[in-house]
Amino acid sequence: MFQRIAFSAGVAGLLAALLLSVLQSLWMTPLILQAETYEVQTEAPAMAQHHEHGDEAWSPEDGWPRTLSTFGGNLVVAVGFGLVLAGLFNLRPPTRLRQGLLWGLAGYATFCLAPSLGLPPELPGTAAADLTLRQAWWIGTATATATALALLAFARHPGFKLAALGLLVLPHLLGAPQPVAHGSLAPEDLQRHFQLAVLASNLPFWLLLGLACSWLFRRQGARC
Repeated sequence: MFQRIAFSAGVAGLLAALLLSVLQSLWMTPLILQAETYEVQTEAPAMAQHHEHGDEAWSPEDGWPRTLSTFGGNLVVAVGFGLVLAGLFNLRPPTRLRQGLLWGLAGYATFCLAPSLGLPPELPGTAAADLTLRQAWWIGTATATATALALLAFARHPGFKLAALGLLVLPHLLGAPQPVAHGSLAPEDLQRHFQLAVLASNLPFWLLLGLACSWLFRRQGARC
């Protein structure tokens, strides 16, 4: 069973990571590079004024190093999410291929759409709240959303359905942590374009991950 889960998650994660990496290189990376130019233009006068050059954080060079680094990160994340999906399939095996799409949509809503309502994707040079607070809110929102979707899909009692609706809105009623002062070095239009690119790129990623993982899991089960 572990081999079935690992194989399904590994292959599906590889395919989904490849798709996401292509979409990012074509759509998101150019926006990030454009935003970094505003960041460099702002930092240059300050560097010249203080004449001090501290140690800079490592980052991959533009071109293939950045692309390969992005793909490596996407692969780790995709396989991790694939393991979660395959583990859930082990508890509730999909009977139809389209169920994989529904699981993918649930993953997209849980890990991308719901958290982005409070913490939208950010370009370099954007003011942000404390990282620990943002991470805690993100985890809480994803957990509440996943629990709510599970109750809506599988619970029978109306009380659980009502509780699910409450869980869906609770993180947003509490509100995501916000910076003391909002601001961004990149123009507002570029920010909106980037947020749209992130949301749009992650949708086919999750659909492919759910579909491929479901198909592979069922195929491996048929061979057993």
